[in-house]
Amino acid sequence: MQKDNVKKFLVVVPTYNESRDIAKMVNAIKSLNLGISILIIDDNSPDGTGLIVDELCKKNDDVYVLHREKKLGLGSAYVKGFKFALENNYDYICEMDADFSHDPKYLVDFYRGMEDCDLVIASRYIDGISIVNWGLCRLLMSYFANKFVRLITGMPFTDCMGGFKCFRASVLKGIGLDNIIAKGYVIQMEMLYRTFKKGYKIKEIPIIFYNRKHGRSKMNRVDILESFFVVIYLKFLSGFKIIFNRERTIKQR
Repeated sequence: MQKDNVKKFLVVVPTYNESRDIAKMVNAIKSLNLGISILIIDDNSPDGTGLIVDELCKKNDDVYVLHREKKLGLGSAYVKGFKFALENNYDYICEMDADFSHDPKYLVDFYRGMEDCDLVIASRYIDGISIVNWGLCRLLMSYFANKFVRLITGMPFTDCMGGFKCFRASVLKGIGLDNIIAKGYVIQMEMLYRTFKKGYKIKEIPIIFYNRKHGRSKMNRVDILESFFVVIYLKFLSGFKIIFNRERTIKQR
């Protein structure tokens, strides 16, 4: 599929205890033959994920790893990965999970969609509810969380909390990665909201989301609480912060 003027494409994959799937995921991405580079950010997984990734890096010159000392949160992992992408001049930067809940085949759709968009979102809800093997409680929580975010922020997207996206590098530069406040899963919504408020062109594409086969979800109550407060902050309190900073600057003059 690669032609002249091919864009540099990086997939950022945070990991914590993904030893059963990470090698399969890397191989699945490489089998697409899109020339995609892969950056894995491992939070010192006790199951040996980091050691497996080290071996993958030795065998593949387009696979990279950043090791962190401990579990520091999904938000900070993605910010670190996005900064790596900008420092190394990648054009398209995708984020995805390591557990195959995000099927790598959709990276082809991302690649095509980025031709005329600044951000492509993989939506679990644009064609109805396309989620496999979730319990009713989790499904309802996700569905109504999206409804809540849309109501508060005014965003028109069907999946504001999804973690499978592709950004142009210019978007990451434009929103300012140092401005990101989310430490956990709510970074998905924050990145989308900041992109939306900047007026970038955003498109949703339908996917089927599969519940992970191994291990368990790493989202906890702290993530849920953070999600609520970050949504409120971005919509209502960030504006007061901007006004305060402007007034302080004027007084200093």
